Amino acid sequence: MKKLFVLIGALLLMCTASFAQSETVEKQNGPEITFKETNHDFGNIQFKGNGSYEFVFVNTGNEPLILSQPKSSCGCTVPEWPKQPILPGESNVIKVTYKNTDRPGSFNKYVTIFSNALVNKEIKLHIKGTVLQQPTDAAPMKMESIGSPVNKSN
Repeated sequence: MKKLFVLIGALLLMCTASFAQSETVEKQNGPEITFKETNHDFGNIQFKGNGSYEFVFVNTGNEPLILSQPKSSCGCTVPEWPKQPILPGESNVIKVTYKNTDRPGSFNKYVTIFSNALVNKEIKLHIKGTVLQQPTDAAPMKMESIGSPVNKSN
């Protein structure tokens, strides 16, 4: 019975020590990037329509966040990002434009964002959608001749 009490006591002591350690671990200092969303579905885009979307993010860390040049999955996906540091608590946007809205069909692209964040150093922003076919103009109808104009002279 004495051994059982010693064993239970040792287990309680170990549990208490592990909880005490987890509470004393401080949050690391540094920037952190948090996006409201990382995926956007344009749905259907009109032929030669607007294929741009702004992804909103916040620096949820405690030091300035710096973004470096993003890389897109192809030349038709163009990112615009803030070049200045984003201070803690501030928000900003990364605008992603799909430039081939004159090419009908579906697309699924991404842009990789690089930053000095502690945890999320690389984040992929995804866009997808379908560019609709170019509208066809109705062929002009042939007007039937109703005769030539008549000049009346007095």
